[in-house]
Amino acid sequence: DQGVDHVLAVPGMLFAAGHVKNDIASVLNQYAADRKDRELKVEFARALDIDAKMLYAAESRIADAEAAAETKVSREETLLMVVGRGTSDPDANSNINKILRMLWEGMGYGWGEVCYSGVTFPLVAPGLEHAAKLGYKRIIVFPYFLFTGILVDRIYSITDEVAAQFPDIEFLKAGYLNDHKGVIDTFEDRVRGILSGDNNMNCLLCKYREQIVGFESHQGLPQESHHHHVEGIGTGDADAEEHSHDHSHDHDHSHDHGHAPHPHPDHPHGPGKRNPAAAE
Repeated sequence: DQGVDHVLAVPGMLFAAGHVKNDIASVLNQYAADRKDRELKVEFARALDIDAKMLYAAESRIADAEAAAETKVSREETLLMVVGRGTSDPDANSNINKILRMLWEGMGYGWGEVCYSGVTFPLVAPGLEHAAKLGYKRIIVFPYFLFTGILVDRIYSITDEVAAQFPDIEFLKAGYLNDHKGVIDTFEDRVRGILSGDNNMNCLLCKYREQIVGFESHQGLPQESHHHHVEGIGTGDADAEEHSHDHSHDHDHSHDHGHAPHPHPDHPHGPGKRNPAAAE
């Protein structure tokens, strides 16, 4: 409406899960389609994904927690716990494991584990309870999140609760990624990627494209946004569907809703059994 003819859209998302693959893409597609007569060009960047700069940002946050600790514990006697958001997209969830492995191996910790704040398993509490039984003197809990909010606060609160059960183990709470230079530089790279044409998302293991173990029913589902009832847009028959999910809860901008059902909702270490509030 202001004469712009080229839009560069950069998702503020760590990984390409449902919000990037469906929600944002659907909104942008519809936005461009509604303005065909203006010859508006809309281009979409990749998510931040696994990137060397992001890994250095993560390393910095973890090292800061170590430096602030009152006691000295070797990394060989330390377990690193990386906490991911958790989604119903197994490809995105698996990226947390790779982040953990690269930090664990690169920084030389005695052991490494992952857990998730919601949707999938293991959740934070069972993940930390398991980690505490492995015999390490220190456990560093690192939320691999861009921003603070309800979920990060919950991760820290659960860490305190588990720490009280294991007084002989030191639990350190590392800071989230926030505005670390490595994060900002990665955002800049994604903008440059649009301009150079290097902005294709890797979807080799997208559950919508390939049959992924446990998620076979998701193959071939249409690209549509769960926000279309808010935006007034959608694709296929979704516009006519009535949405029954409740939006009266707190809207923390870690965005605590809108995930497709997980194929194992009653896993003993998942939301169904341990924390129903974390199911979304």
